[in-house]
Amino acid sequence: MAWVILVLSGVLEAVWATALSASNGFKKVVPTIVFVAGMALSMVGLAFAMKSIPVGTAYAVWVGIGASLTVVVSILRRQESASLARLGLVFGLVACVVGLKVVS
Repeated sequence: MAWVILVLSGVLEAVWATALSASNGFKKVVPTIVFVAGMALSMVGLAFAMKSIPVGTAYAVWVGIGASLTVVVSILRRQESASLARLGLVFGLVACVVGLKVVS
């Protein structure tokens, strides 16, 4: 159950990071609310997961999921380019996150 919560918390990290960008420096209300709620839920989930997953592994997985999803969302929204190198590096990040799960 902790791993499921951790993955969901990583997804929420991508949600709040994207909302933070969309908030335009906290000038837009809805993205700001999504940012605050997403961040709070993401942190609660991370804290819960850390009860049974080592802190280094949990944090690396959480950040890896959030970072890679944030890049993918930015590419899909055409805010960042989708170069072969960028996609390869995101794939490598995901592979490292999966590797941490496998060796845990």
